[in-house]
Amino acid sequence: MSTKPYKEFRIKSGSHILEYIRAFSATEKFIFGLFVLITLFTSVTMLSSVNNYFIVDVPAHGGELREGMIGLPRTINPVFAVSGTDRDISELVYGGLMKYQDDTLVGDIAKSYTISNDGLIYSFILRNDVHFQDGVQLTADDVAFTIQKIQDSILKSPRRSDWLNVNVKVISPFEIQFILKQPYSPFLTNTTIGIIPKHIWGGVSDDQFIFSQYNIEPVGSGPYKMTNIVRDAGGIPTTYTLSAWNNYYGTIPYIQTITFTFFSDETSAFGAIDSGIIDSLASISPIEAKRLASEKAASYTILSTSLPRIFGVFFNQNQNAVLADKNVRQALDMSVDRNAIVEKILNGYGSPLQGPLPHNMSTSSDTNDHANITGAQALLEKNGWKKNADGIYAKSSKDKKNAGQLLSFDIYTADTPDLKQAAELVKNSWATLGAKVDVKIFESSDLYQNIIRPRKYDALLFGELIGKDRDLYAFWHSSQRNAPGLNVSMYANIKTDKLLEDIRATSDDLLRSQKYTQFEKIIRDDIPAIFLYTPDFIYAVPKSIHNIRINNISTPADRWNSISSWYLETETVWSIFANK
Repeated sequence: MSTKPYKEFRIKSGSHILEYIRAFSATEKFIFGLFVLITLFTSVTMLSSVNNYFIVDVPAHGGELREGMIGLPRTINPVFAVSGTDRDISELVYGGLMKYQDDTLVGDIAKSYTISNDGLIYSFILRNDVHFQDGVQLTADDVAFTIQKIQDSILKSPRRSDWLNVNVKVISPFEIQFILKQPYSPFLTNTTIGIIPKHIWGGVSDDQFIFSQYNIEPVGSGPYKMTNIVRDAGGIPTTYTLSAWNNYYGTIPYIQTITFTFFSDETSAFGAIDSGIIDSLASISPIEAKRLASEKAASYTILSTSLPRIFGVFFNQNQNAVLADKNVRQALDMSVDRNAIVEKILNGYGSPLQGPLPHNMSTSSDTNDHANITGAQALLEKNGWKKNADGIYAKSSKDKKNAGQLLSFDIYTADTPDLKQAAELVKNSWATLGAKVDVKIFESSDLYQNIIRPRKYDALLFGELIGKDRDLYAFWHSSQRNAPGLNVSMYANIKTDKLLEDIRATSDDLLRSQKYTQFEKIIRDDIPAIFLYTPDFIYAVPKSIHNIRINNISTPADRWNSISSWYLETETVWSIFANK
């Protein structure tokens, strides 16, 4: 058997190659060297391009956010927290059964939950890997203890109304039930309340609860842990340092440290942001927002989003008979320039409002936000109103005991810049119409205690905060006409009462929306109030912060719902590892 010959190819050794190169002429050596340099440069460039094509920047853990706060911390405790400062820090330190994530309720401490068919029993299964920041495991006993303290009438928790008539039953260390006396579809929203540790608070008496050091040095189960407090010579906290808690059961935030610096007023806070002492400041005024946004070289960004807050003039028809005339209320409504309020007072950081529902709930297509003085005057005159020698509308009466009515009333409001300016702007519109209106200003607590609670006002320029539960019962149901109810128009209507009750009882979103549409139509027809505007939440943040989202929030503290996705630092990795 024969075999075919084969050829063998061998690379010359390095010494042979060098001999060939030495044999090159000077010109050949130059050309060869240039060729080698070009080859090396091309190879390096190609490798760099390929590398750059496959690498990406991804969020990295680290960095510090220096947040300014107006006001001192007093009760960083979900049972008591009511001020913006207390609620902000509580949101970061404490965890609740449920939480909002991209405007959707999801489990937090709760692993799962079920709702009985009749809507009365809410059963929760807790995660068994949740610990407080001192290492003690969180159980159903802590949840029950928290709710019982909120329900305690002696403590006077601002959240007490959320938990009235709710029975709490611990089934096992990691199972708990809430039993309602009647269906309440927004109930899950209440379960976002932070849970306090029973092993710390259980030994504190009711009369000492508000004075405990743990209101200032909180221990929770949330994503951030209190690590340092700086106090002035008088022992007053000046800064709080919170650090991302490595043993957090959820997604550990990228931002390692959040330092809160406290200021007594907005002026000093803006001085700090201008000088670089702080990086961010929430709930800033529209005037300052416009100033900051206009500074081209600024190292911060102005973020804004609409809040479900409703500002309007609410009439007390029982206090002033002239406001009981629907034609008068309609004329007053027609003569208000809502766009002017938004532009002149809010500097565009807000939206005109025509009805009782926030924009994300309203189905109304009415966009007539400008004043119609001529139409309003025609309406009054058609219904028997005539201007007197002073240019004020008056209406004669056939009742001998009542010689006639003068279109005159007072507006009561709080001593805050935006409300005072809004009241003056509305007053001027109604003066142009032909009404005599006086504005009466009160300090906020005085306004509530001495004016709102006893319902001693003709008209009240007031704001309503609509929570994530979108429940308007407290503002419009006839049972809420007296304090502590917030039906400040003293409004009573059997149809709207039934609609509000049905809305509370149903979990069908489509049905709720349909009933809200009916409710809004009745309120707009009856005109118990003149709705003016919805303000924006305004937040100044450093340009170095990424992936920050503040949409779909109900309160300023809700901005922390998405803290786990914010980041300041980045690192470079190959794209195939980016989502690992």
